[in-house]
Amino acid sequence: MRRTTKIRRALLPAVGCGLLVLGLAVTANAQCQLNSRSGKIKHVVYVEFDNVHFTRDNPNVPSDLEQMPHLLNFIKQKGTFDTGDHAVLISHTANDILTTQTGLYSDHDGIFIGNSFGVFGPGNTGQFPSSFFYWTDLVSDIKSTTNDNTFALTTPDGNNVPAPWVPFTRAGCDVGAFSTANIVLERAPFDVIKVFGAGSPEATDPNMTNNYIGAAIHCAKGSALCSTANRGVADTLPDEPGVPYGGPDYQALFGLKYILPVLNAPAGILPYTVGASSDGVPITGFSQLNFDPTPAQTLAVVETMLKQGIPVVFAYIADAHDNQEGPTLSAEKTFGPGEAPYVTQLQHFDAAFNTFFTNLKNAGIDETNTLFIFTPDEGDHFVGTTATPANCDGVNVSCTYGPLGSVGEIQLDLDAVTAAAGNPTLYTFHTDDAATVYVNGNPATNDPSVRALEQTMGAASALNPHTGLNESLLGTGLGSAIQGALVDQVGQKLLHMSSASDPLRNPTFTLFGNPNFFFVSGKSTTPVVGTSFAWNHGDIQPEIARTFIGMAGPGVANLGITQSHQFFTDHVDVRPTMMYLTGLQDDYAHDGRVILEMVDPSALPRSVRIQAPTLLALGQLYKQIDAPFGQLAQNTLKVSTYALLSNDPGDATYNSLESKIANWTTQRDALAVQLQSILEGAEFDGKSVNEAQALRILGQGIVLLLTSDACAANPGLCARF
Repeated sequence: MRRTTKIRRALLPAVGCGLLVLGLAVTANAQCQLNSRSGKIKHVVYVEFDNVHFTRDNPNVPSDLEQMPHLLNFIKQKGTFDTGDHAVLISHTANDILTTQTGLYSDHDGIFIGNSFGVFGPGNTGQFPSSFFYWTDLVSDIKSTTNDNTFALTTPDGNNVPAPWVPFTRAGCDVGAFSTANIVLERAPFDVIKVFGAGSPEATDPNMTNNYIGAAIHCAKGSALCSTANRGVADTLPDEPGVPYGGPDYQALFGLKYILPVLNAPAGILPYTVGASSDGVPITGFSQLNFDPTPAQTLAVVETMLKQGIPVVFAYIADAHDNQEGPTLSAEKTFGPGEAPYVTQLQHFDAAFNTFFTNLKNAGIDETNTLFIFTPDEGDHFVGTTATPANCDGVNVSCTYGPLGSVGEIQLDLDAVTAAAGNPTLYTFHTDDAATVYVNGNPATNDPSVRALEQTMGAASALNPHTGLNESLLGTGLGSAIQGALVDQVGQKLLHMSSASDPLRNPTFTLFGNPNFFFVSGKSTTPVVGTSFAWNHGDIQPEIARTFIGMAGPGVANLGITQSHQFFTDHVDVRPTMMYLTGLQDDYAHDGRVILEMVDPSALPRSVRIQAPTLLALGQLYKQIDAPFGQLAQNTLKVSTYALLSNDPGDATYNSLESKIANWTTQRDALAVQLQSILEGAEFDGKSVNEAQALRILGQGIVLLLTSDACAANPGLCARF
């Protein structure tokens, strides 16, 4: 994970992603009243990985999950492992985590770029605040020079997005949060001052990062855990629907300094000791982890919280392909598939899950009374030389990649490339392999300078030192078919990459590039191998886009491992499914749908069972027309790329195709509202489905998909009609 905000002219050091550890000893939370249909769910464990893969990055090398059999077998033997899940766009850590937490696409939470988001600031030049902040922060809290006082997490009408812990705390359940983006304090001193006050002791604490960042407990009403005596503070949510949320009714604890004592673990928690790693060092504060927790650390925290009466836990685990264990494991910072330290680290990951499930089982916490959810934020594309020997599998025969510099992304200066091509247009961009571009002055999307810049980027190429090939910024090799994409504000709207309440956030256009390159600024036209990272994400390639959802517990169907073609899901479907299984409701309609395919029929009320075939058909249509990696979106990427690269008299092709994409968006939005209403009404409110209406919507949706299919198959011909 890159939590660093990357801006033009500076490639900042990467900051990891992880967190702290909590302690023991409070009585069970008897007031927690989850409302699952069977009444059996007493705990919820939600764990989100950073870039952990089920699909193989090298066909000979078992994938991350295949090398973590204790986790994979737990899910497939006791629940469902869905291999047809997908990320959102851009497919990056911050917005992927947020969409999973909320069940809302990025245009409904305001963060559609990660791990920083763009905004046109003073002088209409792009600035890039971090996407890692506390839930109620304003944009100006994160980066004061933007002069943007909207909520960083903003709904289309400008309100603060409802927080994911609220349905649980309203049900009387304390909610623990460990390292998960935006529901813990992330920035010192900004978040610390915001929560505790400018004149507080916390605001002047020289160890505030260690003491208050990264861990939180959001408490139920009246919970003694978050009392004022324990330094609980108001858990304020300014725009939560209904009764004002916070004040004396709802309080929270922030940071290990206050969480450890109330859990009677002032000396910290001892993470699981696995292999020869250093995970066994007690964790007492944030500074130890720097937002990169291993399973041995995170799962020890989750176990402690569950055993000591925190029934709902949101947690995060760092990726396995970067060195999370330090020099005791390897001198390398990042690994290629099948390298010996990568395999060793995965063995440690697996051992930690074995300990976790065993310890919980011994404590009476297992799939019979607990809803377990495991999912990654997104996938990655490996950048490096070819592994040797050719038949290496990592487990029996280690893979090697040559000397230093044989594994690593290709850092390419996008500014220098366009300048060398003779284009003088000034712009800023979010450095990534998906570059969201903000052209100085914020010109119209069809401005000649914008159109020329799009064409310049689309025609550019650079040397890949790993392959020796001159590769297109939009392709994967000389003469290869385009695998990247270009979209401007018209296409971005269909892809849920725009903001209605804060249009200054909307990029001029986005280059979904060749995933071997990581576009930077302030370097030169000579590509440089960056040896700290070799796993690019943010882009649209299948290895990045397709992920998984693993669920086990009461109400979850026992399907084992499903095939990716069986049904389509994406990140926003996790939240409504979690709410449905626990019998709770959010204060808003989700962009996702309940994954009925993963729900045991016995957990469905009779009305839903009877209507299940219709609901399943509507749900799959909803995905194909609305998801960023659904059929309509994928067609849009192809058509938009053709349009933006076109250069004919009067820009006729561009104008025609842009008009078609805008029309698809209008049709899609109208259908999505109806589908959302039908699905949520049936699943959460017990409403009957009007079969005639459902059939009409299915027909309209199929026509829309077929129309976009035909246009994507031949955009040139499509532009003429």
